[in-house]
Amino acid sequence: MTDITEQRPTGLKDPNKSLARMLVLILVACIVLVPLITTMVGALKSPGELRTNPFGFPEQWLWSNYWDMLSGSRLWSILGNSLYVGMWTVALTLAIAAPASFAFAHLKFFGEQMLFNYLILGLTFPFATAILPLFLMIRDLGLLDTHWGIILPQVAFGLAGSVLLTRNAFKQIPDEIVESALIDGAGYGRIFWSIILPLSLPILSTVAIITFVTSWNNYLLPLVVLNTAENYTWPLGLMEYQGQYGNDWPKILTYITLTIMPAVLAFLAAQKYIVAGLTAGAVKG
Repeated sequence: MTDITEQRPTGLKDPNKSLARMLVLILVACIVLVPLITTMVGALKSPGELRTNPFGFPEQWLWSNYWDMLSGSRLWSILGNSLYVGMWTVALTLAIAAPASFAFAHLKFFGEQMLFNYLILGLTFPFATAILPLFLMIRDLGLLDTHWGIILPQVAFGLAGSVLLTRNAFKQIPDEIVESALIDGAGYGRIFWSIILPLSLPILSTVAIITFVTSWNNYLLPLVVLNTAENYTWPLGLMEYQGQYGNDWPKILTYITLTIMPAVLAFLAAQKYIVAGLTAGAVKG
């Protein structure tokens, strides 16, 4: 008699592993969402209720905290400053990182690996360690209290990570495509614009979003560079609700919520491109 044993089909996943993975994802989601929800709800309370009931739901929902801030011109002025800084940072980063990554990925020249390693070495230095010499350089260039005193350093410090991601993604494009275009008479410039860039939109979108969000959340550099309130970027606007002897915590929480939401919405809207770009750039070339 044939011994028949029950076997799980090889194509099916282990339900226990799937359940454990789901529980871990739910736990991580709670860790991320609970502070966000607490901040959003705290902005709807009065200062007194926020002190006595910091984590519960408010007895009276004060939507005026959001409305007063959104209806004021000051908020939109600061928003315009941050958008100006962020857009120029993204544009310059892509304009420099994309051609450099193409050269590192598909061109052979003397000192290529040494130059690439020297560029990537910038990832090992924290931004805060260079703030003093950076301030002196910005002062000598006459860029203090200007938005370009923020844009140019952000581009410089963001190039290492941007080139690393885009170069690895560009290397996934076969060299045979580049060689065929060269045989057909196309120059490297034509190959870059007509072949490489259209095939690399996911990684370019990923780099653009990461660069913009990093610029949006940058606090230390604008704090050092900017002196005039009219030039403040979004993170510095928080200081307007902090006094010497007290803080308007509901307004601070309202401002923090409005600061976080654009970054969260940007990631949700471009999630597909971010995953595809990081996957393409994560393969070692």
